[in-house]
Amino acid sequence: MPTLITDDGTGLAFEETGSGIPVVFVHEFAGDMRSWEPQVRHFSRRYRCITFNARGFPPSDVPDDTGAYSQDRARDDILAVLDGLDVERAHVVGLSMGGFATLHFGLACPDRARSIVVAGVGYGAEPEQRERFRNEADTTSEFLRARGMAAFADAYSLGPTRVQFQNKDPRGWREFADMLAEHSAAGSAHTQQGIQKRRPSVFDLADAMKALAVPTLIVTGDEDWPCLVPSVFMKRAIPSAGLLVLPNTGHTINLEEPCAFNAALADFFAQIDAGRWPLRDPRAVSESITGMK
Repeated sequence: MPTLITDDGTGLAFEETGSGIPVVFVHEFAGDMRSWEPQVRHFSRRYRCITFNARGFPPSDVPDDTGAYSQDRARDDILAVLDGLDVERAHVVGLSMGGFATLHFGLACPDRARSIVVAGVGYGAEPEQRERFRNEADTTSEFLRARGMAAFADAYSLGPTRVQFQNKDPRGWREFADMLAEHSAAGSAHTQQGIQKRRPSVFDLADAMKALAVPTLIVTGDEDWPCLVPSVFMKRAIPSAGLLVLPNTGHTINLEEPCAFNAALADFFAQIDAGRWPLRDPRAVSESITGMK
């Protein structure tokens, strides 16, 4: 599998499929580049689809130092993929951990993003959840190191925002859980400690998001409980954002509801490529419910 080398010497495995306007897919903590298969099969008919494994997720390198993992590194690794493949601008689609990285990429490198899709973002973001989330990152890391990837996958794949996927699509969920079990326990533990635990809350990014003009689509499932309030917050903060909420849906949105997810992205990309995705009309923001003064 081809590999790109980042500025700190970490190799990132990647795949390209199709041709046209580039679309980069950035996976979640429990996924890898294979998690985007329903999207690559759909969009590679018209777009140049690029997937890659984050650092810590073989066959990408697994640096043996938690200091090599951070939210800034995750953001910069997206840029390294674009630079390494000579992509000037791309639609960037991220889920969960990948969605956080995509949001930060849009904020830091707006000239390199045709658009961003921020899906399943919000875990640990609410102020009252911050300490609990950090503690859970420590617990997760300890579990991974003590009991290994297979035991972790058995537990993590049945979390409160994953059972929706299992109920709807047992075969798809089983494939997801089996692929999760193939990940690196060390890489996953470093990711929990270096990225998940230490990343800033989206609530801390309010001022930066208010200045974001890159077309943005925020996507959440209505049973992805940790992401509901943060998704609404991002919609309110980002003047270029639309919000899509999928009913009776958990965290693994792109696999759980691939048809709805693909249709939403296809419409989003089409509007952007036609120059028709709007910035919010200032008149839509008012303290008055009716607009009457």
